Amino acid sequence: MPRKICVVVTARPSYSRVKTALDAIQADPELELQLVVAASALLDRYGSVVDQIEKDGFAIREKVFMVLEGENPTSMAKTTGMGLMELATTLLNLNPDVVVTIADRYETIATAIAGSYMNIPVAHIQGGEVTGSIDEKVRHAVTKLADIHLVASEDARQRVIRLGEDPDMVFNTGCPSIDIAAGVAKAHSPCFDPMKKYRGVGKELDLSGGYIVVMQHPVTTEYKDARHHVEQTLNAVSDCDLPVLWFWPNVDAGADGTSSGIRAFRENRDASRFHFYKNMAPEDFLKLLLGSKCLVGNSSVGIRECAFLGVPVVNIGSRQAGRQRGRNVLDVDYDRQQILEAIRHQVNHGRYESDPIYGDGRAGEKIANVLRSCPLRIEKRIAY
Repeated sequence: MPRKICVVVTARPSYSRVKTALDAIQADPELELQLVVAASALLDRYGSVVDQIEKDGFAIREKVFMVLEGENPTSMAKTTGMGLMELATTLLNLNPDVVVTIADRYETIATAIAGSYMNIPVAHIQGGEVTGSIDEKVRHAVTKLADIHLVASEDARQRVIRLGEDPDMVFNTGCPSIDIAAGVAKAHSPCFDPMKKYRGVGKELDLSGGYIVVMQHPVTTEYKDARHHVEQTLNAVSDCDLPVLWFWPNVDAGADGTSSGIRAFRENRDASRFHFYKNMAPEDFLKLLLGSKCLVGNSSVGIRECAFLGVPVVNIGSRQAGRQRGRNVLDVDYDRQQILEAIRHQVNHGRYESDPIYGDGRAGEKIANVLRSCPLRIEKRIAY
C-alpha cells in the first residue's frame, strides 16, 4: 500500500514553501497525498490560498478553522491550543503514515505536537535555521518533536545534528520554493500586469519604468511597535519615485497595528503610487519580484527566493536576524532615512548574481524521495 503523507498547510507563505513537494508526492505511485489546509490559509483577509490550491490540481482532504481573532500573543497561544485539538481529530480521521509540518509558525507546532502524541512520524520542512523573535524557539521545538528533518541548507543540516538529531534522518533537500524560483528564472517570460490579473486596491500604475515590492510583517516580540515600524517603511517608500506594490501582512501578533498603519496612510497621505494586494499565485509573485527593482520589508522571501533570483533586498529590523543570507540583502533598522538610502543603493546596484544557498531547484523531488524511502521508526498506533 502507498504511504499516506498528510501535509498541513497553515499559512499563505507555507503553500509556496511546499507546492513542488505536493506535486512530487501526488505523482509518486508509492505515496498518497492527504492535504490539510488550516488556520490563516483559509482566511480571505490574510490571502486565502484555497482557490489557488484547487486550481493547481490538489484535492483538499480537510479544512481546519482554528484562528482566534486578536492578533496578539494571547490569541496566538490560544490558536495553537485550538489547532492542537482540531488537528488531533483530523489526524485521527485520516490515519496517515507521516504528517508533514512546515517552517516555524505557531500553527506548525500544533501539528507537530498532535502528530508526536499520536505516534505518527513527523516530518519537518525548514528546520535548523536561525532567526529573530518567537519563530526560532518554535522552529527548534518542532525539530525536537520531528522524526524526519527536511532542511533547506547545509548550515541548517549541521545545526539540526548539533541539536542532537540522528544524522541519518536529517536530509538537505533545499527549499521547495526555490524550485518555483528556478522555473521562473529559466522561463524568462515577461512580467504580467498584476493590476489586471489580481486587481488589488489602488490606482492603476505604470510599471514600465520599474517598481518596488514591499512585504512587511509584524514581529511577534515587538508587536506593540508594529504600527510605528510600518509607518517608517511607508514614509520611506513614499519618498521614492517608483511605483510601490505592497502586500498585506500575515496573521501574527501586531498584524492589526501594521494593517491600521497602512489604512491610515492610504486615507490621509498621497497613496497614488501605491497598489495593495493580499495574495498571488507563487509563480506570479516570483515573476513580480524578478521584474522589480527591489524588495523591501522583512519577509523570508528576500532571504530565500530573492537570493536565488538575484533580486536586491532591503531587509528591515530583526525578523530575519541570524538567518543565512546572500549578497543581495542590505540590512537596516526601522528608520525612514536608513530605509530610503538603502532602497536607492539597491535600485542603483541592480540585479545580483544568483546565490543558491537554499537549494538547486529539485527540493520537491528530493522530499518525495525521502518520504517514500526513509525508515519510519515509530510504530503508528492510533486509538479508536
